[in-house]
Amino acid sequence: MTYSIDFSVATSEQIERALCERAEALRLAQNRTQADLAAEAGIGVRTLRRLEKGDGVAFDTLIRVMIALGLQDQLSSFLPDPSVRPMERLGVSRQERQRARPATSRPAPAGAWTWGDETDNG
Repeated sequence: MTYSIDFSVATSEQIERALCERAEALRLAQNRTQADLAAEAGIGVRTLRRLEKGDGVAFDTLIRVMIALGLQDQLSSFLPDPSVRPMERLGVSRQERQRARPATSRPAPAGAWTWGDETDNG
């Protein structure tokens, strides 16, 4: 079974289902029972079953299961570190953003071509 998913186009339900299938496959690859993994994660067997079926469990539950599966190193890839910004690596010094600002639309420069400006010379 292939566990690849295009996260850029998948719905949240599809992503949840794919991640839960992966968790189950990793448990089975480690030859562990649901009872064993649930006990190590500090959750109930029914909670683990709900997680593996993708029935919506707490984020804390997913983290506990990942740690019990030995995947704690993967947790850092869930969300990138916001303090590491590519522009800083280029030597551009900027202050850390304190709040978001909506994008503003800029007017086209004077004399710029726009749709409908063509002249019909035919």
